[in-house]
Amino acid sequence: MKITRKSIMSGIVRTREIKITTEQLEQFNNGRHIQWLCPNLSTDDREFLMTGIIQEEWDETFKEIE
Repeated sequence: MKITRKSIMSGIVRTREIKITTEQLEQFNNGRHIQWLCPNLSTDDREFLMTGIIQEEWDETFKEIE
């Protein structure tokens, strides 16, 4: 399913294909924990669903800390 989110860090709107059902997405939107609903999703996909942030954005934002 194509999911569109706005990054809470940059405000950039992105769309990403994520293997989630409409029912799972509805349950997530109603407060269920994504880790329990979709244990098959990668950490990157779960992060995108929760915050709209992608791995490249994390890497760019925190590159000086490394």
